[in-house]
Amino acid sequence: MSINVTTRQVGEVAILDINGRIALGQGSESLRAYVQALLDKGSNRILLNLAYVEAIDSSGIGELVSAYTSAKKAGGEIKLFNLSRKLRDLFNGIKLDTVFDIRDNEASAVASFAF
Repeated sequence: MSINVTTRQVGEVAILDINGRIALGQGSESLRAYVQALLDKGSNRILLNLAYVEAIDSSGIGELVSAYTSAKKAGGEIKLFNLSRKLRDLFNGIKLDTVFDIRDNEASAVASFAF
């Protein structure tokens, strides 16, 4: 199953609204392509809106970490917001909440970038 991604801009921050499953196959590959396209354009302040993400498997987790690493290498950052309770518990359980800056809503996520 693939994901649907909508890209929008709020000031200097690129927001990817993700809908579906970030899983082995098209879901994780699509995420990688969207993030890489933003980084290639010089957009390195990226927010991932996970409000409509149904599930993330280990491959999807790997893609999120890879995207985070790519953004850091490009001098940027990827932050997450609108995680469901299930996803928040997953990130807490595998300690990714210590890697990613996770915000409750878009306004606080956008404001968290230093301009």
